[in-house]
Amino acid sequence: MPPQKGISVDTLSATTATTAPAALRKLYFLRFAFAAVWAALLFATADTLGPLSATLLVIYPLFDVACAVVDVRSAKADAGPVRGLYANIALSTLTGIGLAVAATSGIPAVLRVWGAWAVTAGVVQLIVGALRRRLGGQWAMIASGAVSTLAGASFFAQAGTDDASLSALAGYAFLGGVFFLISALRLNRAGKEA
Repeated sequence: MPPQKGISVDTLSATTATTAPAALRKLYFLRFAFAAVWAALLFATADTLGPLSATLLVIYPLFDVACAVVDVRSAKADAGPVRGLYANIALSTLTGIGLAVAATSGIPAVLRVWGAWAVTAGVVQLIVGALRRRLGGQWAMIASGAVSTLAGASFFAQAGTDDASLSALAGYAFLGGVFFLISALRLNRAGKEA
C-alpha cells in the first residue's frame, strides 16, 4: 500500500518505530505494578497453601498470557519476537493449568511446576529480549531471562527439602517486576533520545 499523500515513508517508519517501544513501555510498567502487588499478597500467605495463595499462583501465569497477547499485537512486524511470545503464551497457559492441579498436592508440587515454567519461560524471555535489542532497554529482559532460568532450577531443588515455602516465588516475581521496571525506564530514555 503506498503512503498517503502528505506522509513520507520516513514519517511512517518513524511512527512504527516509536509505537512499539511506547506500547512495550506501558506494558512493562503494568507488569512491574502487578508483580509488586502480587508478590506482597503471596508473601503474606506464603506459609500455607490455602485458597488465596492457590488463586494467586494460578493468576500469575494467566496475567502473563494476557500481557503476551498484548505484546503480540504491538509487535506484529517483528516475526522473531512474535514466535517467542506465542511460545510464552502456550507455556504460561499450561503453567496456569499445572499450578491449579499442583496446588491440590502441596507446596513441593507447586515449586516443581513453577520451576519448570521459570526455566522454559526464562529461555524464551532471553531469546525475545535478544531479538529486540535494537529497541533499547532489552538488556534487563535478557538478564531477567537468565535469572529466571537459574531461579527455576533452585525451585526444583527447594521442592525436595523440608522447608519448602512459597516465599521464594514472591521474591522471584518481585525481582522480575523490577527487571520490567528497568526496561520500561530504559525504553523511555531511548524514546526521548530518538
